[in-house]
Amino acid sequence: MAARSNNIATLRLPGDVFKVWKKNETGTKLGCYPSRHVAMITRKNGNFVVRAGAGGTPRSVQTINGKVNGVHVAEAKLFGNKNSIELINGDGDSPPHSSLHGKFVEERFVYRQTFIIRSYEIGPDKTATMETLMNLLQETALNHVTSSGLAGNGFGATREMSIRKLIWVVTRIHIQVQRYSSWGDVVEIDTWVDATGKNGMRRDWIIRDYQTQEIITRATSTWVIMNRETRRLSKIPDQVRQEVLPFYLNRFAIATEKNDSEKIDKLNDDTAERITSGLAPRWSDMDANQHVNNVKYIGWILESVPINVLGDYDLTSMTLEYRRECRQSNLLESLTSTTSSLADDSNFKNNSINRRPDLEYTHLLRMQADKVEIIRARTEWNRKQKHELH
Repeated sequence: MAARSNNIATLRLPGDVFKVWKKNETGTKLGCYPSRHVAMITRKNGNFVVRAGAGGTPRSVQTINGKVNGVHVAEAKLFGNKNSIELINGDGDSPPHSSLHGKFVEERFVYRQTFIIRSYEIGPDKTATMETLMNLLQETALNHVTSSGLAGNGFGATREMSIRKLIWVVTRIHIQVQRYSSWGDVVEIDTWVDATGKNGMRRDWIIRDYQTQEIITRATSTWVIMNRETRRLSKIPDQVRQEVLPFYLNRFAIATEKNDSEKIDKLNDDTAERITSGLAPRWSDMDANQHVNNVKYIGWILESVPINVLGDYDLTSMTLEYRRECRQSNLLESLTSTTSSLADDSNFKNNSINRRPDLEYTHLLRMQADKVEIIRARTEWNRKQKHELH
């Protein structure tokens, strides 16, 4: 818990911190702080008082589950004497905003950003949800465009796209989850782009555990261009292609043989095992391009998944095929059916965790009034390990 007053934050940290303090007064870094600005921590009345360094922007120090900005306090080194510590960023060349907006690596072909998993981004099992992962992927992609210097006045659009009233829309996304992060964990996300087909762009991501550098999630997506006013798809203008071409990287987050590129069957009233109706988009579900945010569909798709599956299984793979936009005025229906051929399919492609899923479902989200489809989806689930069940 941190109490802020001007440039001072008082932290009430576990008693183990003081043991570490006394044991190692010369210590190592405690967390990651931007640029060369220094924060001073003074021990006073059993608390740590944090003072922002001169010339720096005051920042709160996050303490969650015994972690400071995602770093276990017991693992940190302390600089200074018994009464004060300097928290110094190891990368002295990073600009002050680097920890907030990420940075380019690998000769600017890859954009990297770190995030801490917040309390409002976890589910009942205290781990990040699929919606959280998708939101982080989307945020990293948008920051990639902004940091590249290409951003126009649209939501993720380049300058040449903005001039022509064009926007990017996703047509397909596939994500494979090895492990979900817990509350307070820090993740590191890499993203890059490449051409796909004549008029598409592929964007890939990998998510690592910041502490161990283990890859815990992989994702790939296909994007096309749409006219913001007519809502019709458009070819990529040569001017736009020249803007993004220098950033193309021929690399795949998911190997071709492990990517879910197969067609997703369309469900209907006869083939669906479960149908949930009356799903209503809210104003807060709309994005800056005036349609329902891509991530919002995930929650509606899962509304028709059996409750025992949601509680006892991990969603380890999800493929989404976007068919049509959805507006706030539309009522929706969510359809789900078990994939019947899974048990007998010896040629089934293993997902990211290198074992066959325990369950697979096919999904459809459609308009309730005229039954027009909005999105098709396929999900894979593996039973949670015993220590994960509560």
